[in-house]
Amino acid sequence: MNALFARHALLPDGWRRDVLLRWDDTGRFTGVTADSAPPQGIEQASYVLPGMINLHSHSFQRALSGLTEIAGEGPDSFWTWRDLMYRFALGITPEQMEAIAAQLFVECLRYGYTSICEFHYVHRAPDGALYADVAETARRVIAAAGSAGIGITMLPVLYSYAGFGAVPLSDQQRRFRTGPDDVLAIVQALEPLRGPMVEVGVAPHSLRAASVDGVRAVVDALPKERPVHIHIAEQQAEVRQCLDQTGRRPVRFLFDNLAVDTRWCFVHATHMDESEINSIAASGAVAGLCPTTEANLGDGLFPLPPFLERGGRFGIGSDSHVSTSPVEELRWLEYGQRLATQRRNVAVAHTGDTGGRAERRVGDFLWRAALEGGGAAAGRQVGALRPGYNADLLVLDDAHPNVAPPPELLNGFIFSGNDNLVKDVLAGGRWVVRGREHVAQRAIAARFLQTLAELRELRS
Repeated sequence: MNALFARHALLPDGWRRDVLLRWDDTGRFTGVTADSAPPQGIEQASYVLPGMINLHSHSFQRALSGLTEIAGEGPDSFWTWRDLMYRFALGITPEQMEAIAAQLFVECLRYGYTSICEFHYVHRAPDGALYADVAETARRVIAAAGSAGIGITMLPVLYSYAGFGAVPLSDQQRRFRTGPDDVLAIVQALEPLRGPMVEVGVAPHSLRAASVDGVRAVVDALPKERPVHIHIAEQQAEVRQCLDQTGRRPVRFLFDNLAVDTRWCFVHATHMDESEINSIAASGAVAGLCPTTEANLGDGLFPLPPFLERGGRFGIGSDSHVSTSPVEELRWLEYGQRLATQRRNVAVAHTGDTGGRAERRVGDFLWRAALEGGGAAAGRQVGALRPGYNADLLVLDDAHPNVAPPPELLNGFIFSGNDNLVKDVLAGGRWVVRGREHVAQRAIAARFLQTLAELRELRS
């Protein structure tokens, strides 16, 4: 039977006892009933959470993890890392992309992500030509999500220029080149794949890589409910270049030229002034924060306290995948703010802060806020144990000393130790992790290791 009885479950209105969860064969919850008696023959669990949404991923970069931590001759930065990433991307085949993505998705599931948003920009063949199927590489990543069992929002990327002022792309960027017609052709080709586990939106790469007219053409042609993601204001150099070219900072320039609403996700948005913070918060758009990658690349710290004070929404992503743990992203989101403000317990909601309820427990606030923002950014019915939503959930290890009963559970989950406390994972109504092991973990890992060997040989 498609059912689970939870002694404690995190529902939209908070922790509830004795919750009977049921789902159908399409992978959606049909019933979520608290204060139930445990039916005979139904599997039971002590502590159940909604699965987390990873709202920003470049899956192929998982194979780069650990390979860029070598100092160059001069100061290293995001821009020197980017050159290494470009060179790495030039030789990867579609088959290798699928193998790398599958390994990443297995890791994400094991640590508690049940959905992922793929900001996908390697569309062309190594020689720069389009594949016969314009959606070849996007299909490969979606296939990897299917084999791993994770829900995916595929975001084909508009990537037309190398910098502000329509600077032509370099030869190293030849696999990324797309215009509005290319992106819309990929979206159309992927249309038959949409369903409970797959959504398709778009992602203008950034204001330096896509013109305002190009962004408008893609967004206007997209169905109104589909998600739109964009990198913005990630680096100080990007802000300076935008000011030099347009006289405005990136977030302000975008708001002055395009209609922004709740389907937008602003990835990073690290460097903003007060008016830009106000604009994103007021629009209902989601800030897509990736603290481990932002730290790895030296981006800076997102201005979280003023953003929260204005009712801003956020979610988390693993981006370049130096970490695949939502716990680590949320922990470092909070710790970065503590270091910047020299305060403790920053990510909370005081009464009246956002028009919602107060939440003084940092772990509860972070997990629930990231669920809400991530669900909106994914454009799918995910992020809650609620009828009609995808049946995505995590069962925590009730035998582990770091797992305490509610109301202390999420604080311990996020801020106590480094063991993975996720024992079982249900995604789309399918058990994909049991006893901390993914059901296809060994086969997918073997193909990934073969791919790494192939890529090392290519570089040697």
